[in-house]
Amino acid sequence: MRVSNHRDLRDQAAAFALGALTEEDRSEFEAHLLACDECDDDVRSFTRVATALAGTVPPVDPDRSLRQRVVDGALRASPPSRARVPPSWLLVAASLTIAVGFGAYALGLRHNMAAARYVIVLTADDLVRVDLAGQAVAPGASARAFWSQTSGLIFTASRLPPLPAGRTYELWIISGQMPVGAGLLRPGPDGAVHAVFASPAGLAKAAAFAVTIEPDGGVSAPTGDKYLVGLVN
Repeated sequence: MRVSNHRDLRDQAAAFALGALTEEDRSEFEAHLLACDECDDDVRSFTRVATALAGTVPPVDPDRSLRQRVVDGALRASPPSRARVPPSWLLVAASLTIAVGFGAYALGLRHNMAAARYVIVLTADDLVRVDLAGQAVAPGASARAFWSQTSGLIFTASRLPPLPAGRTYELWIISGQMPVGAGLLRPGPDGAVHAVFASPAGLAKAAAFAVTIEPDGGVSAPTGDKYLVGLVN
């Protein structure tokens, strides 16, 4: 019987979310998932990102060979010395490319910049993940940022309180003395947000992320209470 450590199993989180594991690996990962909140969070996050991207372009009938071409290309890109499944981020990139393809493939990549940026960000060499926790004004909220200084930012959040009239959520990257605005957020009726942004110009390094409520249109510096905060490890 194969014995795997937490790090090995965590690398399979994306493959599990995509249904790409073998039966043996899936059973082992499911058993681990029952006792590991970290891997459970990873699976939920991968699933939300892939689901959000799939809805960014209108559905069309894809070429029948598209899925196999994308999967074959992802597997060829994986170093031969790695484990049986491709690295987690490579699997996510492959799944997102498939999602775009089944929505509009090349047309979507050319004309839907948000969809294209998902793939670009998640395959960036400098990608980091930042978990944000709800603060006193929103204790039930949570969020996750996938950030690449060179390629952009993917942000997902859940259970954000409804916005007052004339207000918007604003995402901030804390770098040095002055927070930098990364983008405005409009949660759905369930408090969920899925957004993708370009990296702010001139940003050298991030120490933390935060979300505040500000006047519509956003502001140049945060003025409202912090609803979400997360440190960059």
